Amino acid sequence: MSLLETANHAQRERLAFIDFNLQYFGQVARADLIQRFQTGLAAATRDFSFYKECAPKNLVLKHQTKKYHRTNLFKPLFEHEPEAVLTGLCRGFGDGISHGVQPSQVCIDATRLVHPDAEVVSTVTRAITNHQPIKVNYVSLSSGESVRELVPHALINNGLRWHVRAFDRKHEEFRDFVLTRLVSIEVLDEPIAAQEAREADKQWNRIVDLHLIPHPELKHPKAIELDFDMVDGELTLEVRAALVGYLLNQWKVDCSKEYSLNSDEYQLALKANEAIYGVENLILAPGYN
Repeated sequence: MSLLETANHAQRERLAFIDFNLQYFGQVARADLIQRFQTGLAAATRDFSFYKECAPKNLVLKHQTKKYHRTNLFKPLFEHEPEAVLTGLCRGFGDGISHGVQPSQVCIDATRLVHPDAEVVSTVTRAITNHQPIKVNYVSLSSGESVRELVPHALINNGLRWHVRAFDRKHEEFRDFVLTRLVSIEVLDEPIAAQEAREADKQWNRIVDLHLIPHPELKHPKAIELDFDMVDGELTLEVRAALVGYLLNQWKVDCSKEYSLNSDEYQLALKANEAIYGVENLILAPGYN
């Protein structure tokens, strides 16, 4: 029996939380453990000591920050399933033990064919947390494989794939990169410039009001009003400009001025397409011209 197997379930959850934070954020403090599990300082100290007994090469305490930091020899004690981790991060938490999605016989989710690599996800999230650039080999549809230096600041699910929103030093602008197309990745130990930070990403920081209505050609618009819990036949959303194209495409929203798209396929319509003027990814917006 391994040392880890001697821990009870509650302690394994706390150890998994430490492991998760080291893998995906690169650091963890006793205060994080205390806040998450409502334990005392002495108990948190014991958990870190036990974790270090199980994996002595995984972490090092830096007295300057009063945090435990991931080492280059880190090997996770627990398996953190990438899709479940990304879903958890979207909800604002990292619980540690990640079991993935358990199949149900009575509730079937959409089939997911694109699964990011765990090491890629953890490296990107550490770079985001610590405000560091990354060097990647990226394969694009237009130019094939090339080396890029990116400064990531967010992870995005467009309904089909996970992207990383990052400043691209090659083109000197913010772009979205598909996580599964990162062939290799390493964090660069250097600072980032002000124009590379999230605060400088205008499309990310701009909030667009979208007013969605049932497609005017529908015979029974009440059905769509019920689907989307509309008020007075309208749904209002506040969306980051960088995400507008993804949402309009995923929800199949007719963005043409005359609502000319087939209402059998496009059951929603954009009430006023002037609202999305200046959004950069409108190539994704159905019917917009």
